[in-house]
Parts: sequence; C-alpha cells; structure tokens
Amino acid sequence: MAKAKGNRIQVILECTEHKESGQPGTSRFITTKNRKNTPERIELRKYNAILKRYTLHKEIK
Repeated sequence: MAKAKGNRIQVILECTEHKESGQPGTSRFITTKNRKNTPERIELRKYNAILKRYTLHKEIK
C-alpha cells in the first residue's frame, strides 16, 4: 500500500514589485505551507534586499 502525501509542501514566493523596478535579478524565498489549511496561493510581505524594503511576495508555480 502506497503512503499518502503529506499536507505540508514547499512553495516559492516571488517579489511582485521587482520586475517593474527595472533592476536586474529576482527576489525569491522558499517556504512551506499546509495545503489543507491554505489551498489558495499565499501572499506575504518579505524583505527585498535589492530594493532595500519590504514588498509583497506571491506564491508561484
């Protein structure tokens, strides 16, 4: 019998303001979420070292 997948999965968060700034590079973070509790994509305010401020980071696939 196969073991069921866990509910906690790794997700990548990418900055939403970085592309519009025109600066090279990307701001990405790897975190985990419980897909049972939060089936929708998550949005968190994280620090962007290139822009030197907190910006909105959205989950990407």
